[in-house]
Amino acid sequence: MKLTTKFILYLTLSFSGIVLLFGIRSMVRNSFAFEATRAQAASTSHSNSSHAKFKTRKSSVSHKTAAATATPVDWHGPSESNHPYPNVQNYPNLRIDVSVAKQRVYLKAGDKLLYTMLATTGKPGANATPKGDFVIQPERGLHFYNASLNEGANYWVSFKDHGVYLFHSVPVDASDHYIASKAALLGKRSDSHGCVRLSISDAKWMYEHIPVNTPVHIQ
Repeated sequence: MKLTTKFILYLTLSFSGIVLLFGIRSMVRNSFAFEATRAQAASTSHSNSSHAKFKTRKSSVSHKTAAATATPVDWHGPSESNHPYPNVQNYPNLRIDVSVAKQRVYLKAGDKLLYTMLATTGKPGANATPKGDFVIQPERGLHFYNASLNEGANYWVSFKDHGVYLFHSVPVDASDHYIASKAALLGKRSDSHGCVRLSISDAKWMYEHIPVNTPVHIQ
């Protein structure tokens, strides 16, 4: 009877040991699985974060590229392609306002804006376009070329000093070819030697239609 009791106790302890061993192995295996899952989640999160940053950076680069490749200025045609030039005969109080800050020429009648032209005024400093009140003078012509500046222009109209300060087209070289690099600055920043550059079409209209003594205000 004692031997039987000891044997049963032995079997019980052995079975408990086996159960305990399997339990420990299961816990260890689950622990490793948990760590692996957490590592994989962390890796996925880092990958997603890096991908998001890359997308943001790529979007930013794309935006800059789009800005850099924006539609260039049409310096050949009228500034307002969908709007006709005003009939000056209908506006006896016509005047010209020039904004150096905005690089624009505004044709106005009283407070009414009739037409807006892209412009390039003089560089700041010695070549700055003079500011103040002037009038369109009698002098005008189809072409001029200044050899000392290696530049000329077409369709010019004087507004100060009788042939010195002009409205005229974008510049040309000695062969009367338009200088595209300078024409591309129209409406963007000052670059001239004091005159007010206009698109070819706008300058031609000014030459053909703007009346002498039309007031000019430059600010």
